[in-house]
Amino acid sequence: MEEEIKFKHSMPAQIRFSDVDQFGHVNNSVYFQLYDLAKTTYFKDVMGMTEWNDVVVVVANINANFLMPIFFSDSIEIETTTIQLGNKSFTLLQRAVVKDSGEVKCECRTTLVMYDLLTKEPTPIPDHYKNAICEFEGKTLEELAKK
Repeated sequence: MEEEIKFKHSMPAQIRFSDVDQFGHVNNSVYFQLYDLAKTTYFKDVMGMTEWNDVVVVVANINANFLMPIFFSDSIEIETTTIQLGNKSFTLLQRAVVKDSGEVKCECRTTLVMYDLLTKEPTPIPDHYKNAICEFEGKTLEELAKK
């Protein structure tokens, strides 16, 4: 049986009038903008990443499952958690959730790679970032490496 995933990080998402398409729901491309904003908030809140000088995080793969449409009137928050932590990469699971009901509208899985701007190569994730993620998520490095 698969363990239930707990989301400890959440960010309120503001839906703008321009986010809504001709069908009355939030356009699929907007979800990725919301997920990106939540990623940077997670990096800042959890890992303390505020400067992007020599080492950055780049997206290697991103997949979304659109379960139900988001409408302009929905009050949404984006939840984020790390589900896998490797040597040079890690995977985030994010979801768009209706605040009042807890209804999941979309889930997104993103694999990110730590990248050295000077060498133009993937680089190991610094230990202080790994430790910060493990502490925040309440998991060991071994638990996060198993996914």
